[in-house]
Amino acid sequence: MSALPLQAPPEPPVPPQPPAPVHEVPFASRVLAVLWPAFVLAGVQEALVFVVVDPHALEWFGSTPIDWSVQAIYTVTFLIFWVTTATAGALTQLLLAPEKPPRRGPRELRPRWPA
Repeated sequence: MSALPLQAPPEPPVPPQPPAPVHEVPFASRVLAVLWPAFVLAGVQEALVFVVVDPHALEWFGSTPIDWSVQAIYTVTFLIFWVTTATAGALTQLLLAPEKPPRRGPRELRPRWPA
């Protein structure tokens, strides 16, 4: 009779790890998570605005026409859209951040008397 080869028991599956809390995510990752979608959305906003608005027809508060090149107008409006969208995303990140746990001072560490 031949002996059967020994086999190691199968390893149990590894449970999925929960996502890291916001305060443990690196700051650079949170900044890029706001700036990149804001960049893409600013491009979409600019395309939608300048499909309807002619850059040569823009005026300063209805009085004098803007004497900028078309490329300068596109650039400035893109930057305005990017900053406003990124600000909205950053404020959302700020408001959704969990509160930090309160610090325990020396008074809270002392045992209460009488126990």
